[in-house]
Amino acid sequence: VQLQASGGGLVQAGGSLRLSCAASGRTSSWSTMGWFRQAPGKERELVGAISQSGFNTYYADSVNGRFTISRDNAKNMMYLEMNSLKPEDTAVYYCAARRYYQDLRSYDYDYWGQGTQVTVSS
Repeated sequence: VQLQASGGGLVQAGGSLRLSCAASGRTSSWSTMGWFRQAPGKERELVGAISQSGFNTYYADSVNGRFTISRDNAKNMMYLEMNSLKPEDTAVYYCAARRYYQDLRSYDYDYWGQGTQVTVSS
């Protein structure tokens, strides 16, 4: 199983980016998928998570209302739409997936992708 995050880049504050996560396996067979981020000198943070069906989502307080997570199991893809970006959103963003159901706020994931850098300038 491989996950590949893409779509990062440099954007001005207030701008938008859309991250994509491509999976080599069938995402429909996985439970929760999620996006994490890690900024230099900071701990990894769960940004958002989405249930297997896509009906249930979780967002960190820091991004709630600005970011939207979605998944397309038919295409084995997950997305993170990021709007109203702030300099504090600057980080490496990672996608992850797990096989079995846990609370959406859990940090326990089975598969991890390589990160994509998001830089927000002020």
